[in-house]
Amino acid sequence: MRPFSYVRAADAGTAIALVRERPDSAFLAGGTTEVDLVRQDVLRPGLLVDINDLPLDLIEDLPDGGLRIGALARMSDVARAPGVIERFPVISQALVLGASAQLRNMASMGGNLCQRVRCSYFRDPASACNKRDPGSGCSALDGVNRGHAILGTSDHCIATHPSDVAVPLTALDAVVHTSGPGGERAIGVDDFFLLPGDTPQREHPLEHGELITAIEVPGVPVARRSVYLKFRDRQSYEFALASVAAAVRIQDGTVAEVRLALGGVGTRPWRARRAEAALLGQAASAASFAEAARQELAAATPHPMNAFKVELAQRAIVRALTTLTDGDR
Repeated sequence: MRPFSYVRAADAGTAIALVRERPDSAFLAGGTTEVDLVRQDVLRPGLLVDINDLPLDLIEDLPDGGLRIGALARMSDVARAPGVIERFPVISQALVLGASAQLRNMASMGGNLCQRVRCSYFRDPASACNKRDPGSGCSALDGVNRGHAILGTSDHCIATHPSDVAVPLTALDAVVHTSGPGGERAIGVDDFFLLPGDTPQREHPLEHGELITAIEVPGVPVARRSVYLKFRDRQSYEFALASVAAAVRIQDGTVAEVRLALGGVGTRPWRARRAEAALLGQAASAASFAEAARQELAAATPHPMNAFKVELAQRAIVRALTTLTDGDR
């Protein structure tokens, strides 16, 4: 591990200024992924600015029934917050399934959204990786890519986004609040996670020195009836091969409102808008769920080792919707 400097910031302004001053600097929160990448010589910061003393850990209920979650709120605290369990069970479930209890006690919500990909080639400095070394190539394209993405890929990167909680946040149209050299801004979750395209090294629209301060989830009544399902090789805190966040409202036997997002299959948390559109006004039946899932995965670009994810993701959508609507049919 290379030597680096360390500073503990007392306020957000100081933290932002310190990071802004040096191109090789970064914020440090829970560090559950970042420290590993520094040890592996994947990240090479010259300065880490510890932000854990900043007052950004509140979990607030909003007047419209929504939530405002501080960027430094720990995953474990958010998962067991009464307002989350009652009004957004899908978020609580995703957090619990996302990591071990020890990691949930350390990991921050803002850091979770910005965690780097779990691609083994990204984490191996000897391998070609356009995320780590732009222009070097993507070893995963012709390598071991069983766990890689089938949606939103490009010729430059097929790594999946690893966050579990980002999936329900995407389904529920969360907003990421930031503070930076240019002031404060609010970024819709659809704009926060970038597709790799020709610039896979750029995963978020954040400027250098821009700090996530909070995540706001709007009051969405349909979220009270929601579920997060995760399918993986083993049940002990493994990353998703496919996951789905679903929320649905049934009226007179038909789908009146639905939110769907997928994890483990996209280069970013994948909002299943084709499936949502296909379901509205349709009977709440296994057949309509399967057809909507088929339409969503029609855009998939699998490789031989991960082609199974197409059917797995389709079945995950059907299972989630069936779980939520068993009493309505």
